[in-house]
Amino acid sequence: MKATEAKLLAFLKKSPQFVIPIYQRTYSWTENECKQLWDDIFRAGLNPEVSVHFIGSIVYIEEGLSNNTVQSPQLVIDGQQRLTTITLLLSALADAIGDQEPVDGFSEKKVRNYYLLNPEETGERHYKLLLSQTDKETLTSIVAENEHPVRHSIKIMQNFELFKSLIAANKENLITICNGLAKLVVVDIALNRDHDNPQLIFESMNSTGKELSQADLIRNYVLMGLEPVLQTRLYEQFWRPMEIAFGQEGYNTHFDAFMRHYLTVKTGAIPKQDEVYKAFKAHARNIGAFGDTVEPLVKELRDYAKYYCAMALDAERDTELKLAFHDLRELKVEVAYPFLLELYHDFANEILAKDDLVEAVRLVEAYVFRRAICAIPTNSMNKTFSTFTKSVKKDRYLESIKAHLLNLPSYRRFPRDHEFERDFQTRDLYNFRSRSYWLRRFENFKRKERVAVDEYTIEHIMPQNDNLSSAWRDSLGAEWERIQDTWLHTLGNLTLTGYNSEYSDKPFNEKRDMEGGFKESPLRVNAGLGILENWDEAAIKLRAEKLAKTALEVWPSPSLTDEILSEYALKTTTTKQNYSMDDHPHLISSPVNELFEAFRKEVIALDPCVTEEFLKLYVAYKAETNFVDVVPQAKQLRLSLNMRFEDIVDPKKMCKDISSLGRWGNGEVEVKLSSLGELPYIVGLVRQSLESQLGN
Repeated sequence: MKATEAKLLAFLKKSPQFVIPIYQRTYSWTENECKQLWDDIFRAGLNPEVSVHFIGSIVYIEEGLSNNTVQSPQLVIDGQQRLTTITLLLSALADAIGDQEPVDGFSEKKVRNYYLLNPEETGERHYKLLLSQTDKETLTSIVAENEHPVRHSIKIMQNFELFKSLIAANKENLITICNGLAKLVVVDIALNRDHDNPQLIFESMNSTGKELSQADLIRNYVLMGLEPVLQTRLYEQFWRPMEIAFGQEGYNTHFDAFMRHYLTVKTGAIPKQDEVYKAFKAHARNIGAFGDTVEPLVKELRDYAKYYCAMALDAERDTELKLAFHDLRELKVEVAYPFLLELYHDFANEILAKDDLVEAVRLVEAYVFRRAICAIPTNSMNKTFSTFTKSVKKDRYLESIKAHLLNLPSYRRFPRDHEFERDFQTRDLYNFRSRSYWLRRFENFKRKERVAVDEYTIEHIMPQNDNLSSAWRDSLGAEWERIQDTWLHTLGNLTLTGYNSEYSDKPFNEKRDMEGGFKESPLRVNAGLGILENWDEAAIKLRAEKLAKTALEVWPSPSLTDEILSEYALKTTTTKQNYSMDDHPHLISSPVNELFEAFRKEVIALDPCVTEEFLKLYVAYKAETNFVDVVPQAKQLRLSLNMRFEDIVDPKKMCKDISSLGRWGNGEVEVKLSSLGELPYIVGLVRQSLESQLGN
């Protein structure tokens, strides 16, 4: 490696050509990064006391061997974002300068021929900088002042237009801009093919540019070390189709999430968001995919990316599946994608029938929506879905999915019909996150000709107005305030209309009989309103009951016979003995009794799913399994937290690693509670164990 300090413009002038390898990410700087660079250049140009401004490093390696007559292009390992942005700025500046030369060396002709083009060369060698496929044609059209491609690079064009507008707004400051550009300095780092490892250097770089995404690191890891011919083939055959499928904007915003879901499917563990690259490297090594053996892995990534785009980015072509995925996306249930990716893989490989996949997606939708209506916390769902397929029997695919949903216990449960029907009638559905979703699903249930619900607005039949008219008060009766407060935003009082402004706060009979009113409404959710004489509490409750019955069909519970369901139930062979506090002498004597009572009160209050169980040698607190076990002692409580010692956040260093010790209780973490003053901190440690089990 050879590193030297260099003025950026001199560095560009002497270099024949920089090429961005195909494994590098596309251009990704946003307006924020461009404006930051612009501000830095402007400040440096204004201040005569600033002689240089450092903007980072440019790391490159020769594409091939140079000789005395031909210089080989330089492959950029790090620095393409800065090189591209400076190229865009210089292009915009050249356009603005025209025939002027505000500073020596900064005429339009000199800027282009020194820093943007190789004037004596033709073809691709004509350009100082060649980007990768998505951006290449757009940048060369800008630099060469040609017509821009129809399918242009969005980021390239946006930032070029940004610099044009900034320069136009500072026409009187062209000298300042030129002086600032002349002060830019980089570290010129040339790598030696025989001695330097580009991948290791790439990973360790801490540049001032835009941070690489996890997907960027993965693509470079897969492709960077390959022979050029294999590298190009794998990119064009597998990786480039993924970039096209995601789209320019989608690739930057969705690809990291896709990789996380893919790794969850393949490894059974959910990587942390900032450790996806680390998890991918471990997975690749585990399956022996590296160098010449990497092709099956890249092909599999392309296949799973297709599945993800079908589900998450509306790329599905089958009408029924497309609609099911659309409805699921409205609920924002990204945690279900690992499970659904595996289902889609089996569907694509003809292991799972299409109708069964559709029904499985609808069951996931019903599971998530019912839980939301019943106000069951969502923090356990990522673990629920990441491990779901372990319970799937692929010779009885759909049946085993239904059975697993029905057998989910406690806080992970699939809400039964009576619970869902009850809560749906009283839930605040107007301020519900997915209110347009549930109304659309209601209206279009079993319809072949779908209604575009987005063209309608939500109507409160009984108005929201705090100061109800006398007609409404008379209609609702003496308890109108309680009725409005109780039922205003609930199922029975909400509907759809295209006449919201005309309805306003009119009395019910006027809303019913007016042109376009409830009597004339073609919408199913308004069925029956046109024949009612009055709108009061009884009418609201009756309509809610009717709609809640329909909801059981729209979001159905899995249906299996008791005989089949029993085949999937967990079998227990142990005979449970009943113990109580009386079996623990230390708990019925002071001061430990006071300490225990305070502790149990705090722990039980952590979550509605927490249960307490007295065992022979300790007291267990459970969500689905034990998260903390209490061993009563003479003067203190010894607690075992059911989590890995390395995961506990314990700034006071009160916890002890007992992973290699024999102890009553579950887990690797032990902590002792000996005073009430320690209780808030200890409960915070216990909460970590509970949240670890719930999936936080």
